[in-house]
Amino acid sequence: MKTIHKTALALAASGLFATAAFAADTPENPEEAGSPIAANVSVVSDYRYRGISQSNLKPAIQGGFDYAHESGFYIGNWNSSISWVNNLNPSVSSGIEMDFYAGVKKELIGEGFASDLGVLQYYYPTSGNFTSPNVNPNTTEIYAAQNYTFGPVTGFLKFSYAVTNTFGNQNSSGSYYPDLTANYDTGIWGLAVNAHVGYQYIAGTPAGTTTSNSSQYSYTDWKLGLTKDFGGGLSLAAAYIGTNAKKIGSSYAYVSPSGKNLGGSTGVLTLTKTF
Repeated sequence: MKTIHKTALALAASGLFATAAFAADTPENPEEAGSPIAANVSVVSDYRYRGISQSNLKPAIQGGFDYAHESGFYIGNWNSSISWVNNLNPSVSSGIEMDFYAGVKKELIGEGFASDLGVLQYYYPTSGNFTSPNVNPNTTEIYAAQNYTFGPVTGFLKFSYAVTNTFGNQNSSGSYYPDLTANYDTGIWGLAVNAHVGYQYIAGTPAGTTTSNSSQYSYTDWKLGLTKDFGGGLSLAAAYIGTNAKKIGSSYAYVSPSGKNLGGSTGVLTLTKTF
């Protein structure tokens, strides 16, 4: 659940917490980055994806690499430590998320307005066996994004659509996530202001019930943050992240083993190095 970017500032600005923009900020051509291959590594105080903690409110280490061809084609892999899969079923565990993605990004509208189409596979190597009512968390999404640049303001509008079950939710093929991200380069001390809002819709109704996934697990997430670019591919981002994820009875829809709300508002720090 990561974003491809050509600088550490942009990487932290769009956020490893949840935007999954992927090629939304891929270099327009390899010459921009100096090489068609780029790599990144990050340490985060809490891995938030679409506002929900993937690390049970604990730190995580992340990293990946991307290849961008001058034709606009790109492909990449990104990975993060996680600890949420056994929340679905205590007999199943996975300590890593592996994302594989590919797509095409071209400036069809004009300079600074790159359009992007791609596919993303979220893969969670697991030990143990999933049993009803749980399903495997592996998820495939297709996405379309439109980047924009207005002077110091950059960002993207993106729509992601799940063609499989979504992160362990039963009968949830057809779930979707529209999101809007904006970054403002202040021009002062390498600082950028970051903002994001998205809506995670979970489709379907679990087998044997009449309660829709949407009414229980759909929610809006948001972020407001600040990123400092230290140069040399190093950046530090601080963000305040929250959701309006609901409660199901007396428990939260997204809950840790200790009963804490994984979608509760919190501050997140991200230290990123790009190569």
